[in-house]
Amino acid sequence: MLDTPAHGGLSLSQLLGTEPRGSDDPRPGPAGVLMSAPARQRLTEQEYLAIERAAEWKSEFYDGEMFAMAGATREHNLITLNVAADLLRQLKGRPCEAYASDMRVKVEATGLYTYPDVVAVCGERRFADERQDTLLNPTLIIEVLFPSTEAYDRGEKFAHYRRLASLREYVLIAQDRPRVERFVRQEGGQEWVFTEASGLQETVPLSSIGCQLTLAEIYDRVEFPPDAGVRLHTA
Repeated sequence: MLDTPAHGGLSLSQLLGTEPRGSDDPRPGPAGVLMSAPARQRLTEQEYLAIERAAEWKSEFYDGEMFAMAGATREHNLITLNVAADLLRQLKGRPCEAYASDMRVKVEATGLYTYPDVVAVCGERRFADERQDTLLNPTLIIEVLFPSTEAYDRGEKFAHYRRLASLREYVLIAQDRPRVERFVRQEGGQEWVFTEASGLQETVPLSSIGCQLTLAEIYDRVEFPPDAGVRLHTA
């Protein structure tokens, strides 16, 4: 999930004081948030990585710009850790690995650098360089939805992800109600099949990595808002 850029939707160049905060030419940033016109000099990928690896916060990078990511909610953190822990347990002893939040992914075809909430890779792992902190060939990507970035995760960001030839499965998890949406790439690579699971009693197969997730485990300790209509199990 790319959270709304921190500090009122400012790009990193604004945060660092290299770009005026006001502009007559606003344009949408990666998450669809209106942002001021970029500084004239864009960053190279090498410059981005140098800054990012020394930074105290995470930033997405696209088209020469960095976009600082805001912190996540309690529910988001619980869901992400629940999923990652379950996958790590299921993948033990197998030629697959799962990472949560801090593994950067690069879409080589478009130049996007981003941080999926959970990412898994099976077989040979390809990284951008010897630091092994930027994965190039994810098999599965999972994003936890947030109201301000849901449209981005479903639309533009998924369009970037579809350019990853290695990606077999894309999963979106709601945090305000028990609902998991799953997109599976078909043979040929151009078509994706959509399925949805809702209700804490349901199970979501992750065929790309040979795992499955129960919604009860995904949402363990997550507190839903009253309008979600979820009846929690009581003894």
